Amino acid sequence: MKRYLAFGCLMGLLGLAVGTSSSEWINNLTHPSGIAYAVQPGVAAGVDSSPNWEVRPGAGNSLTPEEQTNIYVYEHANPSVVNINTRSVQIDRFFMMQRESEGSGSGAIIDKSGHILTNSHVVDGANEVEVTLASNKTYTAVLIGEDKEHDIAVLKIQAPSKELTPIVLGTSENVRVGQRVYVLGNPFGWDGTLTTGIVSSLNRDLPSRVPGRAMKSLIQTDAAMNPGNSGGPLLSTNGEMLGMCVAIATKTGQNAGVGFAIPIDRIKMIVPELIEHGHVVRADIGITHVMETESGLVVARLAPNGPAERAGLQGFRRVVQRRQQGPVIYETETVDRSHADRILAVDGEAIRTGARFLDKILEYKPGEVVYLTILRDGQQLEIPVTLVEE
Repeated sequence: MKRYLAFGCLMGLLGLAVGTSSSEWINNLTHPSGIAYAVQPGVAAGVDSSPNWEVRPGAGNSLTPEEQTNIYVYEHANPSVVNINTRSVQIDRFFMMQRESEGSGSGAIIDKSGHILTNSHVVDGANEVEVTLASNKTYTAVLIGEDKEHDIAVLKIQAPSKELTPIVLGTSENVRVGQRVYVLGNPFGWDGTLTTGIVSSLNRDLPSRVPGRAMKSLIQTDAAMNPGNSGGPLLSTNGEMLGMCVAIATKTGQNAGVGFAIPIDRIKMIVPELIEHGHVVRADIGITHVMETESGLVVARLAPNGPAERAGLQGFRRVVQRRQQGPVIYETETVDRSHADRILAVDGEAIRTGARFLDKILEYKPGEVVYLTILRDGQQLEIPVTLVEE
């Protein structure tokens, strides 16, 4: 099955077509109850069929608990969400002409110093970047740092601290499938748009913008994401940021109910590096694939001659068998999983998911030593691994 991915930068203009007269518009209005008031067939002549517009005390003001939560999330988080507009100049090498293009996305204020969190692809190649706050005040932004592999960028604006409301960062460690979530951003340039849904799945992997790499352990949601939502927050019912919208799976370029967000715990690890260095200095442990089980992470594949393999860790083994029949030699390959190590903890911290394992390694610098607690042939061992620069 083919999978279609769209990275949600808004490009071009949005037009509204008005193709009906005012009378047609009114006649097509339908009350939420499903009754079209403009046309009521079957009413006897002389009978007053006009709707009762009497307002009962308290009517229209009662909100369900779900509606109250929706409103709370919006009012709590919207002051922290920004609209990002970009302008780029591209050279048409065939006609030797310059072409200007515009795009837009979303972002979130993360501190009083004016740092803005968004996706790397939102500002990729931009010559000018402007950030519009919820107060409608617009500021020129500069790119402080970016990590294209995880599609994370940090911008900065020079705005008075009193105008900046940092978003509340939650944790993605305990996010569960079925949990209600919200997306807040600027789809198609419509700023301050809130949509809601659930966490559809966890630990999804998508191709990275860096060839040969992947964005791992993403959160999948059916909350509507569209072009322009990129870089906006995925929120909990407490209004806390659980992740950052990054991509949708679609054939049309618009929402199809399959959106993805970068877990906030990974973002927390990367952003300080971007602010300090402009890029991420990553440590590599040399474990390329693991399998999640209830009793730890099974090492599936090791980087050849990488840190983990040099430290003695064992992954799956390829077993090649050859069989000759006459002049023809047949070769079959199987995978032996019986000798693979099972990772239980990193430096004493129990590890349950591949996402947490990746985030834990991000805490270290190249040259540092981590101690992996593993299970091998029923025995618990502690293996030191010296990390290298990725």
